[in-house]
Amino acid sequence: MSAAWSLVLHGGAGPLREGDEAGAEAHMAATLRAGGDALASGRPALDVVQTAVAALEESGFHIAGRGASPNAEGRWELDAAIMNGQTREAGSVAALRGFRSPVAAARKVLDHSPHVLLVGKGATRFLKPYRLARVRNPREYYRPAVTRPVAPGELAHGTVGAVALDTRGRLAAATSTGGLLGKTPGRVGDSPIIGAGTWADERVAVSCTGQGEYFMRCAVAADISARVRYARAGLGEAAGHALEDVRLLGGDGGLIAVDVLGNVTMPFTSQTMKRGVASSAGRFEVATRRRA
Repeated sequence: MSAAWSLVLHGGAGPLREGDEAGAEAHMAATLRAGGDALASGRPALDVVQTAVAALEESGFHIAGRGASPNAEGRWELDAAIMNGQTREAGSVAALRGFRSPVAAARKVLDHSPHVLLVGKGATRFLKPYRLARVRNPREYYRPAVTRPVAPGELAHGTVGAVALDTRGRLAAATSTGGLLGKTPGRVGDSPIIGAGTWADERVAVSCTGQGEYFMRCAVAADISARVRYARAGLGEAAGHALEDVRLLGGDGGLIAVDVLGNVTMPFTSQTMKRGVASSAGRFEVATRRRA
């Protein structure tokens, strides 16, 4: 058993907005410390990424969970995914209504369903026996991170995610999003699509954030693992080339990734990306803007 571990979080990539980032960064730092302690104590990467993403959902600082925004009909539809790199088992939910933690719902799909992705009312029926925490009054519970009018596509970057390497060399990834403010009902982005916005295998774990339609068209998350495996690219190189494909199609965004050796990368082509990393090697940082 190796004592090495790494945890990486993101809170969405997007344009530079007015406002103080201190609260969101402080919460991300606290979440990293808690997750790092859990990994150091031997907790599985899969459990740690779920717990970390649930904390980001609940915070209301991001366009996911409590910070999610309603669609064009005034209803909240949320998406999430989680993947176990050791087994490649995955669970995801999309267009999910009324659940406090979409990533907890995705975990139930992973643990108890032969399927990978469940959506809408079918997902709700499947989840009923597990008595997950529900949102009874959406307009009282949700507190959108952004409520002002925005340009079309601006909120395509509203996602949270976590990737981790645990002390037994296991990798895991989780992603959760509320999607676009005013989005078309039923619209699903890349976050719950395994291989597009979320991926984990024996080599890498990846969680993406950005304009989801472009990330789906480039299969970004799985592409990074393929570049590592077949081209023998380093993690940073593989992630950079995958994001370049998104840019060439006209999209932007970012991602977080960790490999089985504990290497970490957090590239983004948008103006900002809330991000943070903690590792057994002593690395600890949280940032939103690009470094000067």
